[in-house]
Amino acid sequence: MDSNVFTTANAGFAQAMYEEFLRDPAAVGAEWRRLFESGIVGEAPSNGTHRSGNGAAAPAAESPKVTPSASPAPPPVGAIPIKGPAARLVANMNESLTVPTATTFRVVAVGALEERRRRLNAALQAAGRGEKISFTHLIAYALVQATKQHPVMGHTLLLRDGQSYRVQPQGIALGLAVDVQRKDGSRGLVVPVIKRAETLEFGAFHSAYEGLVEKARQNKLMPDDFAGATMSLTNPGGLGTVASVPRLMAGQGSIIAVGAIGYPAEFGGVPDARLREFGVSKVMTITSTYDHRIIQGAESGAFLATVDRLLDGEEGFYDLIEENLHLSSVSYEVVKATPAARRDESGPIAPDMLYHVAAAMALVKAFRMHGHLAAHLDPLGTAPIGDPALNPGPLGLTPEIMAAIPSKVLRIAVPGATLAESYPCLQATYCGTLAYEIEHISVHDERVWLRQKIESGEFRQPMAPDERRRLLQRLTGVESLERFLHKAYLGQKRFSIEGVDLLVPMLDLTIELAADEGARDVVIGMAHRGRLNVLAHTVGRPYETIFAEFEGGRHVEGGQLTPEGGTGDVKYHHGAEGAYVTPGGKAITVTLSPNPSHLEFVGPVVDGRARAKQTQRRGREPHYDPTVALPVVIHGDAAFAGQGVVAEMLNLGALAGYRTGGTLHIITNNQVGFTTDMGDARSTRYASDLAKGFDI
Repeated sequence: MDSNVFTTANAGFAQAMYEEFLRDPAAVGAEWRRLFESGIVGEAPSNGTHRSGNGAAAPAAESPKVTPSASPAPPPVGAIPIKGPAARLVANMNESLTVPTATTFRVVAVGALEERRRRLNAALQAAGRGEKISFTHLIAYALVQATKQHPVMGHTLLLRDGQSYRVQPQGIALGLAVDVQRKDGSRGLVVPVIKRAETLEFGAFHSAYEGLVEKARQNKLMPDDFAGATMSLTNPGGLGTVASVPRLMAGQGSIIAVGAIGYPAEFGGVPDARLREFGVSKVMTITSTYDHRIIQGAESGAFLATVDRLLDGEEGFYDLIEENLHLSSVSYEVVKATPAARRDESGPIAPDMLYHVAAAMALVKAFRMHGHLAAHLDPLGTAPIGDPALNPGPLGLTPEIMAAIPSKVLRIAVPGATLAESYPCLQATYCGTLAYEIEHISVHDERVWLRQKIESGEFRQPMAPDERRRLLQRLTGVESLERFLHKAYLGQKRFSIEGVDLLVPMLDLTIELAADEGARDVVIGMAHRGRLNVLAHTVGRPYETIFAEFEGGRHVEGGQLTPEGGTGDVKYHHGAEGAYVTPGGKAITVTLSPNPSHLEFVGPVVDGRARAKQTQRRGREPHYDPTVALPVVIHGDAAFAGQGVVAEMLNLGALAGYRTGGTLHIITNNQVGFTTDMGDARSTRYASDLAKGFDI
């Protein structure tokens, strides 16, 4: 949550919410109430009262009386005091004057933009899809792609203790200026933020954009939706404005304004047909207003030049969008079509080469479907069974032939220009110490997205030295706790984390990613194994409390006395709630649900708790936002396959009244289901095979 919401471009909206809160705290959402009750407040209303913490009206604090040397001149006749959200806007505009800015202008031809937008919408309509692409969608996406090449446009300046700092944000957070109508009929501007926009393909970017605009117009924006903008986009062109130099708010690097699309003014009286005959294109003026303390004019100019190139179709900008939306037949062709004359010159393709390409595609498919059979997954060293389909020899693919097949015709994302170069990368990706099964998923878009992420190695980047040290420190803490418990309480029943030690770092990463995406709660359910380590290191339960449950006769939180002889395995049933603080300083609530010995019954409870946290009950209609809470269910390998409640939970998980936007399932597989070898516990190869029936 952005605690500085009253000093952003959204201050007017926040002030209106604050005044609504003062009238009736129940009239605003829980997030707004928590923000205001924490002491972050707007201006008191003009009636001179405000509400105290329990909601009762209290007189406003009196200002120190100052005797003026002379009576101030009265305001002129007709002057009306500016109050409420408008006054907050005045204050922020005054503050923006402290930012020294400069502005770069660029006139952009929009012929390609108009034509490609028309084609995109026609293709969507022909496919029976309801999305509609606007000019602003394409421009905003081009800004994000250009900022990836010119990251300085998102840099900000921080002044602290007289020292200036250049802040390089982790990712692109694009603010969208949205005009909204308030309850009193007046209009105002809010700027919700698309976070980590650089990670989104166009389809996801479009959904995020439309989701924020819809929430803004329905007055359902939460404080988190305003947090962290590094640059903003405003579109005064929608009102016919040709060019604009908007104010840059403190804390952002740049604000981009888009003017109206039209023919140059000097051609205003010329008929459209003659303009097309002359080759005159419509144009649009884009301005970049930037913080001149950290961004220079040449950098802003280069940034707008990149935006111009992208909107003109260079760098495959529109082709990439068509592929992302799965509208382009080109994305399914082996080779892009060429003009007839050039096709005639190239001659026919040899039948042998067509056979070899088909064999290569079969090899790639085998890696994606059966590569896991050759993966080295057993830490005890059992050799994988493999699969003959992963061998290129029987397919007739010799090293010479593989070197002649371009990787791009196979639609693979691993490195390598030819199949010969890509083959070792396919082996390393699908047959290493990690394995993937995704080809059973019935949604084409999901399969394509997963293949690209897996094969490109986007989520398997080498760890930085600091990250490696942090991981070692975390694993050392996990191991030390288990060793201490083993030595100090020898002979007592324990469900150690040994063999699945990485569970705690996995939860660390999960919680940190959830916090970065705006989640406020993570709800966890798990079985006995490793529970004490999760309680201590993830939820933050004190070691003393855990030790007291082994020893008995000691006081723990709340003044309770543990029974003589300890609590037995009851200690593995307890739940807890704590605040997890990420390395970036964000705090997120982590709840570990209590769990009885029926290990998997906690799963539906976790989903239900998360769904409740995701549902805002304001007014007659509940508002469901799956982004605010993440459910995580940690299973034992034998319990996941062996207990029927798991299938019941998965079966309900996609239904409208039960869905949570996605539950993360982690199976802690130590190859011994409490007392049973895995060969005697299930009929499937993997403990997770049950989930494949539910497209998971």
